[in-house]
Amino acid sequence: MKKYLLLFIIAVFAMSCSKKVEVKGKITGGSPLERIEFIEASGVATLPLINIGINKDGTFSGSFEAPKSGMYVMSYGGKQNLIYLKGGQKLEITGNGISFPSEFVVTGDAKNNNDFFTATQKYLSTYAQTVNMNELMTKDEKTFLKGIEKVQADVNKNIEENVKKFSPDNGLVEWKKNDLASTLLTILNQYEMSHKQMGNPSFKVTKAFTDYENKLQENKEVMVKENPFYRQYLLTKMSPDFQKYAQANSAGKTDVTTSELFSDYLKKNQKDLSQTAKDYLLAFVMAQSDIHPGTPEKTIEKIKKIIDTDIKDATIKEDLKKIQFAINGFKIGEQAPEASLIKADGKSYSLSSNKGKPYMMMFYASWNPYIGEASIPVLKEVVNFYKSKMNFVFVNVDDTKDQFVKTSNSLMKGITGINVYGEGGLNSDIAKKYGVYGFKLPCFIVVDKDGKIASKPFFNLGDPELVTALDKQTGLSAPKVNPNAQLQPGLGMDPSAAPQQVPQQQANPQPAQTK
Repeated sequence: MKKYLLLFIIAVFAMSCSKKVEVKGKITGGSPLERIEFIEASGVATLPLINIGINKDGTFSGSFEAPKSGMYVMSYGGKQNLIYLKGGQKLEITGNGISFPSEFVVTGDAKNNNDFFTATQKYLSTYAQTVNMNELMTKDEKTFLKGIEKVQADVNKNIEENVKKFSPDNGLVEWKKNDLASTLLTILNQYEMSHKQMGNPSFKVTKAFTDYENKLQENKEVMVKENPFYRQYLLTKMSPDFQKYAQANSAGKTDVTTSELFSDYLKKNQKDLSQTAKDYLLAFVMAQSDIHPGTPEKTIEKIKKIIDTDIKDATIKEDLKKIQFAINGFKIGEQAPEASLIKADGKSYSLSSNKGKPYMMMFYASWNPYIGEASIPVLKEVVNFYKSKMNFVFVNVDDTKDQFVKTSNSLMKGITGINVYGEGGLNSDIAKKYGVYGFKLPCFIVVDKDGKIASKPFFNLGDPELVTALDKQTGLSAPKVNPNAQLQPGLGMDPSAAPQQVPQQQANPQPAQTK
């Protein structure tokens, strides 16, 4: 009896510690070309945790490891919304393809928390229409503070009313109040800056203002971990000081990066800031300024060094490395890793079978809308020009082998090369080893005759650097092409892939800041 009781206790403990979230549902009018993705909203890695396909009948299902209980971004059809998830939950979602994910219904374990969140968000939308914030910003400080305090009181009252109605988790309630505090802090900062810009650069707020500002940040260590909107508030606050520091310390330097400058600035000018806050802020700046597809090799190595030496939090460090690898790929000269691949007949395929001849890998899936209309016509020309001197390996990452067979037979018909499948699609061995995500498709990587990486990942067959890499490996000289040929509009949608001018910190917020 004791044995079975012990097994039961172990089972319960394992369930309570599970980080897996099971997702299923149905989107009426959903398109098989659209995908659902979940991204941790509070982390620094804006990489999808899962990419789920929609069946013909609109149903979908999948599961993923949730790093922690908290807010997640749910993305579909170029739109995003927040959802609160806990490890070990079964999440059931229904919606309409036209309005999803702006509107959706949650059933199952996550219902109470997300009904609470939806109710508070709806109240905010309605309440915002009753507050003339532009007028309030023009008032004297005392009147302005009184107005902001009323906003806080009204919204917190609504939060408490919805707590009684839906009984959400304490963690979600705390997040909601901290999110409100972050929003109010941003408004306070806007008030201060606007009055300085209205012909009074020496304008200073009173002690009552700063006391209220400090009160809103009583949970700042939690806020900086969970709320990217609060991180952006901190960055905006220090932006003028950082601008001066950057100008003074970058004069005459041509290769200094924003990340280097900001890291040094935090060490020298923000000594009172906690290490946790420094890690999150530096990570934000690195991801937005110096980690993108066009990053030079020299800068990539600099960023790696900053991640290793200046970021202390192990999770943030690991997340940044994932972003950098996903965007910038392997270091040139590294051995291209083997991975599990199969051909249409079910036989295994080895990348090393190309040894002795260079090759280009192309990662693709049928649901990527740019494959047929943009990639394939250019790909045919590229293959025909270089095929005498190099091999081509077309790696499909569709959800099923049957879909791979259909796609390769139609899209790749008549194109010289090897068609192979990464079993499991974006969850496959090869997708993980090569850092392949939905936003990167199609993706092209050149490997030399010795099986070593010869290029960074390219997302555009017309990229002059890709043409140069192909010429170098084959000894051929391709005719000049339009650099914008086959350019993927979707790639720039990923926050970690979009270069931003970070010193001003007016860049688009990370997914976690979607309201």
